[in-house]
Amino acid sequence: MSSREPGGGSLDHRGEILILTGTPGAGKTTTAEALARLPGSPKVHLHSDFYWGFIKNGHVAPWLPEADAQNRVIMQAVAASALAYAKGGYFVALDGIIGPWYLDYYRDLGVPLHYIVLRPDLDVAISRVKARSSGHSLNESGPVIQLHRQFSNLGDLEPNVVSTQGLTQEAQLETVTQALQSSLYRLKDTLRIPPPAPGGGG
Repeated sequence: MSSREPGGGSLDHRGEILILTGTPGAGKTTTAEALARLPGSPKVHLHSDFYWGFIKNGHVAPWLPEADAQNRVIMQAVAASALAYAKGGYFVALDGIIGPWYLDYYRDLGVPLHYIVLRPDLDVAISRVKARSSGHSLNESGPVIQLHRQFSNLGDLEPNVVSTQGLTQEAQLETVTQALQSSLYRLKDTLRIPPPAPGGGG
């Protein structure tokens, strides 16, 4: 079975949004971009990191506690963009460090919403982040450890976690695609959203 044609067919989730999240170094962006290129319905890869980069004066590193108000404004902007694409008939593969405490911005959009958390081993995540170029917004181990801790126990959302331990990029894409197709990662209205972990986080 080819990862580019999961289940032997095309991928059609038009009008739906997938939030692909997890700690830095989990492979979110690579997987979301590959997912958006699969055949089937029109697809958009929405990379939420860009929205933090749009702030040219007054930017606060999103993992700091004092960034909470900034992060919530950005979550509103990202959610509005994702909704516009979904309402236009696109499947939206949205990647970024979108903690469950921000899900209220997305649950009320009125479109099907899937939430998949990629969870790599901490050592793997740190290694990948340190390998990034010096110009990347996050290439130090400290914030990775903090964010990895925040995503380590998600309560009612633990079933939405996909372990990426030992997976190649192709296998990770296939795993995420199958998870999306299963509908098991679609959020339910009765879900209890955990409070933000101490220390903030984007």
